[in-house]
Amino acid sequence: MRATPIAVAALSAALLLSACDSGGGDDGSNGKAAKSGDACTLDGVGVQVGASAAPSAGDSGDVTVTITNRGAKCTLDGFPAVRLKAGATTSTVPSDKAAKAQKLTLAKDATASFTITYVRGETGGKQSLAVKSAGFSLPGSSAEHGLTWSYGDVALKGGADRPNASVTAFQQAGD
Repeated sequence: MRATPIAVAALSAALLLSACDSGGGDDGSNGKAAKSGDACTLDGVGVQVGASAAPSAGDSGDVTVTITNRGAKCTLDGFPAVRLKAGATTSTVPSDKAAKAQKLTLAKDATASFTITYVRGETGGKQSLAVKSAGFSLPGSSAEHGLTWSYGDVALKGGADRPNASVTAFQQAGD
């Protein structure tokens, strides 16, 4: 008979614990937890751009794009899609062959960055792309964020519209 009160107490404790939930806190989600794995979107992030421009033809330069999550937790899974635009020509920047994409989950106000590395071309040269703007989209989205390109012409390699450039995978930034 003694086993019954212990079993009832254990069952009651289990039911009581299963009734608890972790939602409903003051996390800005109105009691609805963000779904784990929701992709980050451009309308939910802030964008900052910094550059170490290539000084002259043949030199390498870097353009670093940092995104800051402004909303609920979101995920970056893959490489950003980057395009360079020169007049009517749009060239896709390939991912860095040495880089491996990692799945990053960004909490609110967390940051991640990627870098576009390019070789500067001769201004007006036949083997250069006179880039005036660029754009990028986040993995899983076709929405594009536009950037003014003021870092000089980009050298071409192996084809008329293939830029001598690459883009890294997302890296966690900040603390």
